[in-house]
Amino acid sequence: MADIKVAAYICKGCGLGERLDADALVKIAQKDGKVPMAKSHEFLCNADGVAMIRNDIANEGVTHIMIGACSRRAKTEAFFFPENAVARANLREGVIWIRPDTDEARETTQEMAEDYIRMGCAEVKAMTAPGGNPNTGTSKTLLVVGGGVTGMTTAIEASKTGYPVVLVEKSGALGGWAAKLYKRVPVHEPYKSPADTGVGDLVAQVQGDSNIKVYLNATVAKTDGAPGRFVVDIATESGATHTEDIGAIVQASGFTLYDMNKLPELGGGKSANVVDQAGLEALAIAAAAGDGVIRRPSDGQPVKSVVFVQCAGQRDPTGTHLSFCSGFCCNASIKQAMYFKDTNPSVDTTIIYTDLRTPGNGEDFYRSAQEKGVIFTKGKVAEVVPTANTSTVKFNDLILGDADASMVDVDLVVLATGQVANSGINIDAPAAAAEEGAVEIKPISILNLTYRQGKDVPQLKQGFTDSHFICFPYETRRTGIYTAGPVRRPMDIAQAREDATGAALKAIQALENAELGRAAHPRSGDLSFPKVRLEGCTQCKRCTVECPFGAIDEDEKRFPVFNESRCRRCGTCMGACPVRVISFENYSVNSVGAQIKAVDIPDEFSEKPRILILACENDAYPALDMAGMSRNEYSAFVRIIPIRCLGSVNTIWITDALNAGYDGVMLMGCKSGDEYQCHFVKGSELGRVRMSKIDDTLKTLNLESERVRDLEVAITDIERVPEMINKYAAELVAVGPSPFKGF
Repeated sequence: MADIKVAAYICKGCGLGERLDADALVKIAQKDGKVPMAKSHEFLCNADGVAMIRNDIANEGVTHIMIGACSRRAKTEAFFFPENAVARANLREGVIWIRPDTDEARETTQEMAEDYIRMGCAEVKAMTAPGGNPNTGTSKTLLVVGGGVTGMTTAIEASKTGYPVVLVEKSGALGGWAAKLYKRVPVHEPYKSPADTGVGDLVAQVQGDSNIKVYLNATVAKTDGAPGRFVVDIATESGATHTEDIGAIVQASGFTLYDMNKLPELGGGKSANVVDQAGLEALAIAAAAGDGVIRRPSDGQPVKSVVFVQCAGQRDPTGTHLSFCSGFCCNASIKQAMYFKDTNPSVDTTIIYTDLRTPGNGEDFYRSAQEKGVIFTKGKVAEVVPTANTSTVKFNDLILGDADASMVDVDLVVLATGQVANSGINIDAPAAAAEEGAVEIKPISILNLTYRQGKDVPQLKQGFTDSHFICFPYETRRTGIYTAGPVRRPMDIAQAREDATGAALKAIQALENAELGRAAHPRSGDLSFPKVRLEGCTQCKRCTVECPFGAIDEDEKRFPVFNESRCRRCGTCMGACPVRVISFENYSVNSVGAQIKAVDIPDEFSEKPRILILACENDAYPALDMAGMSRNEYSAFVRIIPIRCLGSVNTIWITDALNAGYDGVMLMGCKSGDEYQCHFVKGSELGRVRMSKIDDTLKTLNLESERVRDLEVAITDIERVPEMINKYAAELVAVGPSPFKGF
């Protein structure tokens, strides 16, 4: 490592000077932190304080900076020194704001601050300034897969901002699902009647935009590379293959209606007069081309009575069909009911629903349907029994409590079957055809990725593309590849267009970051990337298997190969590595381990336990900061180290802490599971799998299981986190001091 020069700066602002002995903190940095150049300042983040630091960088050759002031989450612009390694000691939110301002608390408050200064000095010495990813990509072209409303909107919005677009559509025409609609649900006042789909205008915009290259009757045959440097092979109907250099990708492959043939109890597949919502749209389009009358498919007679069955194969608690609500179906059925009432008010039109979901201005649309004479019946349809040209609908009337209610001689039954994402991997053939063996069911890939983890972006259990649906709704676990529209979650046209705009902006951000060598979400702008000492690698493949983002492959000798442009900088690979050969310039096993060892551990007679908290920087650490802002007090015995993700926790940190005499360790990570909140998707889950085996370490050290506590923490746990800390501190007092103190 090149010669480094470390400087420590202690702030006295925001009450720090009144609550803490700043001169003593300077001496701690010099003596214990072994940083000869240490200074205090009345208000370090103001222009004079920042100028002092910049002057030391320019004239004193300072390369490493330790700032003892507010949280690392605060004043990031003021303390932005990109050419230097920077560590932050949290004295404000992490010390004075969580401790009472009393004489009794002054000693322990000062001890906390001194430890954080020691930790900050130790951390910064184990860091180097990130130099950025040298393997950058320069393509600014956006690939959009899918030519429906979502895909066309994405292409148009990206083109408007100046980015060229390649649009791939598998069929021979643009428009997708919306092109099959007669009308759409209105999105403007007065929300009274079905509106024009607007598909023609979108198609005209795409076709008239020289910045958008369109491939029809085409599919993506292969996707290789990484953000800024994807290489995509596009196969066309003619048999030709076209190769495009792509910066980022938006998958807008849409949805397919759930197969009504899987609902024979509701008449699906048993009668031509039982249709799904797509079937009714086709009937309406045919009617508009003729005399305007929607006719019964079985014999061509005008429909005089129609029943809409909501949640057909949806919200199914048994798991046989769709477990979710598709969201758009209620308004779609209301729209379709108006097709009948607007042409012939005498048509008997009934919608049977369990819960009617028409949020926002959909309420006005629903009221308009009532005014037109559409009947809404709250009930659960049990069976549809077709006859020659009519059907009997049997249902449980949930208002009247009639379990045997029925409607006889209904001309047409419309099943609201819901959305199934066209996300790749596997698309079912119709059930009837599959039973007959007439159709060979093959896995169908949308993107044909060359990732070792699979050909398509990972999916949730319902088949929708995986994303962090709370904070990063467009993201997938494949960096630079975004999803939008109904492939991501069920939605209507209005939501899909908004979704498309968001995805276009995120894709643009990704390709711009790629050119600059920076990370994408959630550590957007991070210039660090993982490095590995191959001479120490045991080829165990834990890093390649555990990486949530498919950023690690293997070479011909089975050593890991890091694709930095795909990396999100979560550190899960670092936590997984049993021989600790993976690190980042500014975050490593050593940088955290040095902080753990820097804490002054009181002896067993002091009655001052020490508790190490490894807190996720995305949820737990912000919650702790906000607890400080709210002046929610917690124990002075804790020492907190922010970590990128629970997945980055290497078990050596736990062993080192316990061996050093810490009385307990608290791991604070995001919620994991089906409804996860982890910003790195699977990081906290993988970390917990590793931590579940920590009991073996405790047994080896002859320590109680209470010494290590794993906790799920959300960013909103501002009051709960201090309570958990205080409760745990009390429990450790009861357990007694660590037997390793003083060794």
